[in-house]
Amino acid sequence: MRLRAPLPGWRAQADVVVIGSGVAGLTTALQIRAHNLSVLLVTKSSIDAGSTKWAQGGIAAALGPGDSPSQHEEDTLVAGAGLCDLAAVKVLVSEGPEAVRKLIARGAVFDKSETGEIALTREGGHLRNRILHAGGDATGAEVSRALLAAVSDDLGIEVIEHALVLDVLKSSSGRVCGVTLHVIGEGSRDGVGEVLAKAVVLATGGLGQVYSQTTNPSVSTGDGVALALRAGAEVSDVEFIQFHPTVLYIGEGSKGQQPLISEALRGEGAFLVNNRGERFMRDVHKLADLAPRDIVAKEISRQMEITQSQHVWLDARGMKEFSERFPTIYASCKEIGIDPANDLIPVSPASHYASGGVRTDLNGHSSVAGLYAVGETACTGAHGANRLASNSLLEGLVFGARIAEDIAANQLPQEQPVAQDSYDFLLSPSIRGELQRAMSKGAGVVRSEASLKETLKTLERLKGAATIYASVDAWETTNLYLLATAIARSALERRESRGSHYRQDYPESSNAWLKRITQKLASDGSWSSTITEVNSDLTIVK
Repeated sequence: MRLRAPLPGWRAQADVVVIGSGVAGLTTALQIRAHNLSVLLVTKSSIDAGSTKWAQGGIAAALGPGDSPSQHEEDTLVAGAGLCDLAAVKVLVSEGPEAVRKLIARGAVFDKSETGEIALTREGGHLRNRILHAGGDATGAEVSRALLAAVSDDLGIEVIEHALVLDVLKSSSGRVCGVTLHVIGEGSRDGVGEVLAKAVVLATGGLGQVYSQTTNPSVSTGDGVALALRAGAEVSDVEFIQFHPTVLYIGEGSKGQQPLISEALRGEGAFLVNNRGERFMRDVHKLADLAPRDIVAKEISRQMEITQSQHVWLDARGMKEFSERFPTIYASCKEIGIDPANDLIPVSPASHYASGGVRTDLNGHSSVAGLYAVGETACTGAHGANRLASNSLLEGLVFGARIAEDIAANQLPQEQPVAQDSYDFLLSPSIRGELQRAMSKGAGVVRSEASLKETLKTLERLKGAATIYASVDAWETTNLYLLATAIARSALERRESRGSHYRQDYPESSNAWLKRITQKLASDGSWSSTITEVNSDLTIVK
């Protein structure tokens, strides 16, 4: 399958094409350059507009005294609720400290303690202080700044901004050998073109825009996962959408990207209360307000239902130097008339992170030769049913480096594209709002067989809204449609509650579902799914 689009009007070439300019894409590009391979880095908006710069939380790594990768591993496995791939977790936590040191060597500056050492804090689900922060609540912005500076200094990395990736190119052997792009620019690279490469790395970030409310920026429409599906790649764990429990409630009817209220506030003493002023998390989990995100989000949703409210409250009035410690959050609160020093902060859950994505092995290979995925676009299995706080930036650093090593070691061939036996399709951008509302209502924090079937029924109806007019909005909407379908299908199939997937009609976890659901899209548009043991091998064609 492919998106309906004009024929390519220009061509470019590089050893490797990296799609995305967040921590995963930038790290991969820089590590590939260490092997003297040329890189074409493609980004959908301006190069600094991805999700990474919005990350308020930090980077988790076992760097502090008394901490160890094994302890980080244990916390990650607990959060992942039985569905983590153990080998992937071991790679993440054992290679994480060195990946962070390399980031610091590239110029990233993290907050220091009074003794001059890097200040390590705690976040939900961590039993040790192992979170590095920068600028208080601006860690992502600092990580992005440091990596972008390194990229700009490297003449072997060509950057194309304002370009939406459409579909892969394949050779006669079925190997991915490039991509088609649409560039909103001027001159020879305006409109649809094709880029030839020995390997394609998908680092397009999240898919939060499939829901009405999200912490993700507007560019987060899951283009890489949708492209992979159309290319015939497997996607896994897509039912596990993490909803950040504390997103600033800015009013009824708000949609799109919402301001995030980092759980670092709760790590430093802030706590949740309902409309009655009751601290409800102490009776729910031994970690109370610092319980894993899925537990907090589910309980907030329950409290909202009980009190018939659109939000609960975060009490941070006892925190000192709030405006200096959390300047971004402080500004967001002040913008809606909230003074955190004196007022309770209204918060509610919103779509935040996709633990699933393109199924990969430990070196980033997808199930389609020549196609790699990294970061939030990928499903390494490291997050299981629920990502542990601040493991996401670390994942981009660690697995981006591993992909670069793999590409360099395998000396991949440059093959030529051939016409594919596939059909094209495109949906009208007019359906996006209804699609997002259907997903938020039926496949959000709380789900059931009835709600998911109703969501799939809506999606099937929206599938009829085809259009012949290619545009960025239509391409994005079509991508969101594929993602919504995959999420709802997997959520309906998993008849239990686990991690960030909560079924109201199956409220308990079941050992029978210690398994991974993998979705695949056939060339005729039909879906299939397979269920495998968590640590089963992924068949990879190099």
